[in-house]
Amino acid sequence: MGAQLSHLVFGVSDIPAWTSFLTQVLGMVDVGEGRFRMDGRAWRVRIEEGPDDLVEVGWEIPGHEALRTTDPAGIPLAINHGPPAADAAFQSPVVRDGFVGDDLGLGHLVISSPSFKESRAFYDALGFRLSDRIKTEIHGFPVDLSFFHINPRHHSLAFGGPQRKRLHHFMIEARSMDEVGLAYDRAIRSGVRITQTLGRHPNDKMFSFYAKTPSGFEFEFGWGGRTVDDATWEPAVYDRISEWGHHPPQVAFSRKT
Repeated sequence: MGAQLSHLVFGVSDIPAWTSFLTQVLGMVDVGEGRFRMDGRAWRVRIEEGPDDLVEVGWEIPGHEALRTTDPAGIPLAINHGPPAADAAFQSPVVRDGFVGDDLGLGHLVISSPSFKESRAFYDALGFRLSDRIKTEIHGFPVDLSFFHINPRHHSLAFGGPQRKRLHHFMIEARSMDEVGLAYDRAIRSGVRITQTLGRHPNDKMFSFYAKTPSGFEFEFGWGGRTVDDATWEPAVYDRISEWGHHPPQVAFSRKT
């Protein structure tokens, strides 16, 4: 098995709301004991009663002994050999085309990093490689994000400055563009707060939208992310966060007279 983002554990104050969100909006499958499937692994996300924040990140990293540690931002990590494979093929009753997972991992995570230098040195030691960087300004706020890969997925990890919680968002990737539109509709119908409308990023080329989880941090639901070949890849610096779209709804739909 290759290196990848193997699982996420969230502490949540409203387990029923999260269960409905993960299954009815995102399209994962509840397999019991607070665990949810999205691909060939037995589970990828676990929820437990807690502080409405990320409580553990699982990284599958071959060549490292299984251990538990924390990164420089204090985020608990489980270095492991991945959740076991499921007994049956994955099929979501909501996301019929399924997700891009398995060997590429759960998706990606954008985390808090009060010290870029310390975080970079820590994740370099675990085998992460720089994909690229986005340095720009969004609605008057400076943004400086660095993106790192550990397998061909463009990035499994990104960090910049400190966040209000341990993470800004996590991303899962569907296998078709239509599934993004269908998830967008489900989110709206379910009363999920959309934070960024449909759009495409310049670096990983992901077509996606962003919205709030029941715990207040965000998720990204996407399709079409590019992959990285280390033999030819050259990191670049981008001056915009999106090629188009990804507007806050209050900006995109405000009426000006």
